[in-house]
Amino acid sequence: MARTRKGRDLSGWLVVDKPAGMTSTSVVNKVRWALDAKKAGHAGTLDPEATGVLAVALGEATKTVPYITDALKAYVFTIRLGQATNTDDAEGEVIAESDLRPDDQAIKDALGAFVGDIMQVPPQFSAVKVDGERAYKKARDGEEMELAARPLWVEELLLVDRPDADHVVLEMTCGKGGYVRSIARDLGLALGCYAHVVTLHRSWSGPFQAKDGITLEDIERLAKTPELDTYVQPLEIGLTDLQEVRCLAESVAKLRNGNPATVIASDVEFGEEVWASYEGRAIAVGTYRGGEFQPSRVFVA
Repeated sequence: MARTRKGRDLSGWLVVDKPAGMTSTSVVNKVRWALDAKKAGHAGTLDPEATGVLAVALGEATKTVPYITDALKAYVFTIRLGQATNTDDAEGEVIAESDLRPDDQAIKDALGAFVGDIMQVPPQFSAVKVDGERAYKKARDGEEMELAARPLWVEELLLVDRPDADHVVLEMTCGKGGYVRSIARDLGLALGCYAHVVTLHRSWSGPFQAKDGITLEDIERLAKTPELDTYVQPLEIGLTDLQEVRCLAESVAKLRNGNPATVIASDVEFGEEVWASYEGRAIAVGTYRGGEFQPSRVFVA
């Protein structure tokens, strides 16, 4: 018999301003405990030492996670010039050094190669699977791997500060699957001086902003209280990048059972992926077919 998961049937999003020193999974577990939620997951991993937006989906909102994962997101990060590490961040061992320190203009000129559609090789210490095992586990055992390059869309990459000769602060807006550590590593190689990430902050992800996130301290302080529930944002926010169509009262039951139904729409193209609502609440995600909606993912009431 399948084990029944305990907790409340709570659906929505809790945006956490993640602190350094915790894994994304640990934050999700803390949120699930504090809200006594039956189901929770996150929309995009942050490295343990990274800070900023970690959007935690609760209940039925977990069905909207792919739309947040696919959305643009922004990072502000500091890189250390002159050193390469085996992890491409400050947690690793220094494996190469250089006395060269490019000036600001040289750095700005090099950034152009990292904007647009680029190919990026993940760090050796990453969650990419190699022969069924996480790359970081193989790397910890001293195994070197040839990881395949992956496509990444970089909307923007800017130099925003130069605190001293050794450090550069950059801001990047990118799509799904970007490794900031790889950007730092490859930029250092392009500049001929090596580089690695020192600090990393995700300032926003899709519709979620770090400045609007709740801290872990406040989550612990408000745990198991109605006040913490007030920080939970509606499930529908996870569907911001999709067009909305409205369904009639008599269509709700059909859609919830996975059947097509008539909807009201404007400026929606045939075959477009959309979400259907009734009185502002999400009923399903699916495909618009000229006045009819075919559900592919249904939200339980």
